[in-house]
Amino acid sequence: MTAPLVTDRISFAYGDRHVLRDVSLVVEAGEFVGLIGANGSGKTTLLRVMLGFLRATRGEVRLCGSPLRSLTRREIALRATMIQQDARMDFAFSGREVVAMGRTPYLGRFTAESRADMDAIHLAMRMTQTEEFATRPVTELSGGERQRLHLARALAQGSSLLLLDEPTANLDLAYQFEALSLIQSVTRQGQAALAALHDIPLAARFCDRLLILSDGRIVAAGPPAEVVTERNLADYFGLKAIVRRDDADNLLVSPLGVNRPLKTRADNCG
Repeated sequence: MTAPLVTDRISFAYGDRHVLRDVSLVVEAGEFVGLIGANGSGKTTLLRVMLGFLRATRGEVRLCGSPLRSLTRREIALRATMIQQDARMDFAFSGREVVAMGRTPYLGRFTAESRADMDAIHLAMRMTQTEEFATRPVTELSGGERQRLHLARALAQGSSLLLLDEPTANLDLAYQFEALSLIQSVTRQGQAALAALHDIPLAARFCDRLLILSDGRIVAAGPPAEVVTERNLADYFGLKAIVRRDDADNLLVSPLGVNRPLKTRADNCG
């Protein structure tokens, strides 16, 4: 089976500032992969390159076996969808209208929603518990409520690959847990997901594999227990911590202090 996502030695730079350096990875169908790293490591930039919002300066991205550069925007949307961390809605669309946007790749310019479209929208809203927002303007919703609608839109799109930039942003603890549990459940049904995440224990709990991105390179990859180590936390996050397991075998990270100066540059690129 062709992997939904393959990147081969992807590099990207803003002028003279190199953000990504020779990033190669594969996300298989049925897999939930977490992308972790300190602010400014390049996570958001990598996701945007994968979907063609930014053009790689070197290397290749393949979606479901097809080179990204050979695909139209509609063909990309049929293969992959992205939830952006700062997705904004400046117009008073209803919650259902936002979710229905996920069906756009399947519709012609003047084509009405089919029964399959309506069913996909209804199921996505039910899965994300957003049915109560169906008729409410998104401009009246909280950041967390809008984030849940964007997740519903991505699920309604039904693409083989979900790319998620901080999908739990603005969500309270219960909804963070539910959102990641839902993404995990979706991948168990055959979709693939790659999510940039800041909460390392939550990422370790729900993801099949973790990748650490540091200074634009993947410096560690593998099962969470092999990636979330005291050494890696010190080397790539500047964090002195104790890593242990609880009675349910979940990884716990207990911070003890910072062992190097924290970066102060705003995380504008990941």
